[in-house]
Amino acid sequence: MTLSRDATIVILTGAGISAESGLRTFRAADGLWENHRVQDVATPEAFHRNPALVYRFYNERRRSLAAVQPNAAHVALARFEREWPGEVLLVTQNVDDLHDRAGSKNLLHMHGELLKARCLACRAVVAWPGDLDADDHCPTCRRGRLRPHIVWFGEMPLEMERIYQALDRCALFAAIGTSGHVYPAAGFVEAAAPGARTVELNLEPSLVADAFQEQRVGKATELVPAFVAELLGD
Repeated sequence: MTLSRDATIVILTGAGISAESGLRTFRAADGLWENHRVQDVATPEAFHRNPALVYRFYNERRRSLAAVQPNAAHVALARFEREWPGEVLLVTQNVDDLHDRAGSKNLLHMHGELLKARCLACRAVVAWPGDLDADDHCPTCRRGRLRPHIVWFGEMPLEMERIYQALDRCALFAAIGTSGHVYPAAGFVEAAAPGARTVELNLEPSLVADAFQEQRVGKATELVPAFVAELLGD
């Protein structure tokens, strides 16, 4: 399928792309997140019940970012956005900043960002690269307590209207390094415009691999640069 050079392209990335930079994925096969139950660190109820544990969990995740760098897949996607004449919307389920550091600009973090905090009073979202705890207050309203800017289980992912609008007009939807476990992202392939090309690039087939027209299996650091080169006509 040949794409028009002004075509809209939507790309979804998941934990698999960051894992190749050495960043451990949150969700393990046993259902634990870094040795913690999801219910203890990734729900609004957990934050209400034991905020100290939740703050500590995300502080540790935030510090881990300093030890990793964007890999060839992140860099290739940033290059694709720069060089493709049409719109490229990059949607990531990842809360790390590797896409940002690689240079992606038209980027939506649908599950939030580790390096930001959100005010419980005024809802302002602020950059927060260091540790966060109950003593920190919003620099915008000066009164509200801050929480990690992370979409927890039971909360609505961010920017959903913009994502579905782009999917509705896209000519290509590609998912990279996703498991197919987490909705609504796992259902994006079904929301792509009629006639859109759909491609999954993954270390192994996801739970929704059969919904894609094409599957490419292998490392993101190898598959993504090759896929981008193919689309750009290198």
